[in-house]
Amino acid sequence: MNKEKKIIHISKNASSLFIIVIIILLNLIARNLFFRIDLTSEKRYTISHETKQILKELDDVVFIRIYLDGELNNQLQQFQKNITELLDEFRVYSRNIEYELVDPFEDVSPKVRNNILSDLNKKGLSPINIHHKKKDGSITEKIIIPGAIVIHNGIEMSLNLLMNNPGKSSENNLNNSIESLEYNFISTIKNLTYKTTDKIAFIEGHGEFSDPYLGDIMKELSKSYQVDRGIINGQPYILDNYKAIVIAGPVKEFSESDKFVIDQYIMKGGKVLWLIDPVMVDFDSLANGSTLAFANNLNLEDMLFRYGIRLNPVLIQDAQCSFIPINVALKGSAPNFQSVPWLYYPLFSPPDNNLISQNLNLVYSRFASTIDTIGSRNKIKKTPLLISSGYSKVVKTPTIISLSEINNPPSDKEFNAPQRLTGVLLEGKFESVFRNRMVSEYVEFPINGVLEESESTKMIVIADADIIRNDVQETSRGISISPLGFDRYTNQTYGNKNFLINAINYLADDTNLLKLRGREFKLRLLSRSKLSTQIVKWQVINLIAPLLLLIISGFIFYMIRKAKYSRL
Repeated sequence: MNKEKKIIHISKNASSLFIIVIIILLNLIARNLFFRIDLTSEKRYTISHETKQILKELDDVVFIRIYLDGELNNQLQQFQKNITELLDEFRVYSRNIEYELVDPFEDVSPKVRNNILSDLNKKGLSPINIHHKKKDGSITEKIIIPGAIVIHNGIEMSLNLLMNNPGKSSENNLNNSIESLEYNFISTIKNLTYKTTDKIAFIEGHGEFSDPYLGDIMKELSKSYQVDRGIINGQPYILDNYKAIVIAGPVKEFSESDKFVIDQYIMKGGKVLWLIDPVMVDFDSLANGSTLAFANNLNLEDMLFRYGIRLNPVLIQDAQCSFIPINVALKGSAPNFQSVPWLYYPLFSPPDNNLISQNLNLVYSRFASTIDTIGSRNKIKKTPLLISSGYSKVVKTPTIISLSEINNPPSDKEFNAPQRLTGVLLEGKFESVFRNRMVSEYVEFPINGVLEESESTKMIVIADADIIRNDVQETSRGISISPLGFDRYTNQTYGNKNFLINAINYLADDTNLLKLRGREFKLRLLSRSKLSTQIVKWQVINLIAPLLLLIISGFIFYMIRKAKYSRL
């Protein structure tokens, strides 16, 4: 009998030991076999392979301070939740991600609040006003800063997280902001932590915009690239080490030798962002009442035509436009400036069918022209990037532009032109403009021959240079550079900077992260019509149905137990 008890005791110990071993093995497997399941149709909670790779390669802590905490409305609470869920997902793949939520205005005086706003604004974070409902039911305006500072090895980068496209509803703006979160965070982390950088160049020598007017875009690009400026001076191969070049706002003719250098750079697979004004408009003269608009001859027509496009020396007037301040006071009276629509400042809605312009705010332009694509260039794929609205018209040049046009706007019937193309992406194999031409008279330096067809490459052509130009103001402290896309008359910041950064990233082949911009999360909104007509029905379903299910489940459980124990 004792022997049997001993055997049973050993058997129990062996079973317990077996269970412990199984538990330990399962824990070891669980630690080494990592997987996550995303059941959403659009894979909302799945981060990309590129993101995972960047996170796994982090060798030091990246700290993220998010200025979105405290009392927030329901939409911003949801946005905050999306941010923290994404960063928690980042932390799964890297222990070097740390973050905190901060309410910068908690328990501070108005003076301190203003100092905080000023400091964060200098760092590039834009405050916005929201309507906030307090616990007592009253509604007040509240300033928030929906942005973040990302810090690595003592270096900071600012990041605005909330889109504010005036052409879209708050629900769509919030959804687009959520779609862009992964791209915004991981691209900033990449810029802070990667040690090797590609080079891009801004071309000079033809009256292009000077440094102050390109200050904001160059500062932004310098986070990802080595940014140089320089004169070509007809030197072959001088551009060979650059991933892309930018030609921004030339006003002087290009020499054949400079054209040859750019052309052969393209033939070797080089990429170019052309920002050209086909029409010259003197802003200073216009400020005095009127100015003459005339064609800007740059000696680039044959070159661009060979690549597949034609720039037209016309101006777009668009009903979808920005504003300018006009003195409406009577002569001799005190000035009375009011903002009025200015048809020559179109606001372009970038198409959502490509990586460059998807999910962007309106792009602000000044005196934009149109582009025609040449259909015979079959090897070139053409993708529209900037298009006027369906309520536009074209003004031929030369013409006089006068501020008095505001008092006599064109009739609505005149705004019936189809959408006009003003920005286009060209991809494929380009034919050299110097094909079958003697180039010895243009080039003083020795060359290895003329390439007549390019490798597969790409370029972007915009028929308005001003979309890359930031405003510059003289102050007592020196030159003040406004953010690119900021319109000081309306205090609205448009999507110019994001559009141009995307364009240059695309040209420089940095498309893996750019693809994250293409992610779309379906916006599942409640039907407002059903909410108004069926509100009682859905209130009953939401309140009573769960109680009924609970009562029915309890009754079934009771009957099962009664039947089971009545047989004992």
